[in-house]
Amino acid sequence: MYRQILCGLGCGLTFLGAVYAFQHPFRELPAVEYNDFPLPPDYSEKTEWVFARLMFPPGPLDGYSRTGRFTGDFRLGRSLWTQDYPRADRHFARALRRLTRIHVRSAEQPVLLEDGDAFDWPWLYAVQAGEWGLTEAEGKLLREYLLRGGFFFADDFHGPEELAEFVKRIKFAFPDRPLVDIPNDDAIFHILYDVNDRFVIPGAEHLREGSKNGGTVGHWFGIYDDKGRLMVVANFNQDTGDAWEWADNPRYPEKFSDLAIRLGVNYTTYAMTH
Repeated sequence: MYRQILCGLGCGLTFLGAVYAFQHPFRELPAVEYNDFPLPPDYSEKTEWVFARLMFPPGPLDGYSRTGRFTGDFRLGRSLWTQDYPRADRHFARALRRLTRIHVRSAEQPVLLEDGDAFDWPWLYAVQAGEWGLTEAEGKLLREYLLRGGFFFADDFHGPEELAEFVKRIKFAFPDRPLVDIPNDDAIFHILYDVNDRFVIPGAEHLREGSKNGGTVGHWFGIYDDKGRLMVVANFNQDTGDAWEWADNPRYPEKFSDLAIRLGVNYTTYAMTH
């Protein structure tokens, strides 16, 4: 198993070597929660893997826009896509560096589909994907990125209303492919860690009730390509990003951060080898 992983990783990184030579330079935008993080020393280094975070316009369920707190151009930051950013991104990047031999940059990268940014990175992450406003044009760009070998991780959406909004907009990318529960024996749950015992990962603000929007049952959804490769993974009724964000806080239960990190490492390893 591990020989196959290393072989696949080597082949994948040979391809990625040509890709990351053209990576766009680092940029950091103001966030809804954090704006005082010191830059890590390797923020401009070209590496095999970077935490690429999808920038997206607000959707009809976007709580920030509905309350009038953040209503500016999402391309300039201070928008829903910056939830947990950059704290979650950098915490997970640090964990990935320690737990694998993947060459990881400590600083994240905001990615705008319309600029063609996505094609520089093998992994793309979106927070609160039930409140996003992905457009049909952006959906077509996301489709092209994924069919060319990219990987998309959608996270932190809860309850039936947000699920419906996520499904509506991911169908802008794949109207022809179903969103299905990922079976437990799929390689993505076993490629590095055997993650058989999966449970709901609540956000830090929802520890008491253990869920959000009534989403008490966790699902790990996916969309496959014609060869059986997962292109999209969606953690529904989960807040994986919060578990990364608060991984160093003793008030946030370690078991949730542990599961979130093991899932993230598996997702990343899978993305780099499939």
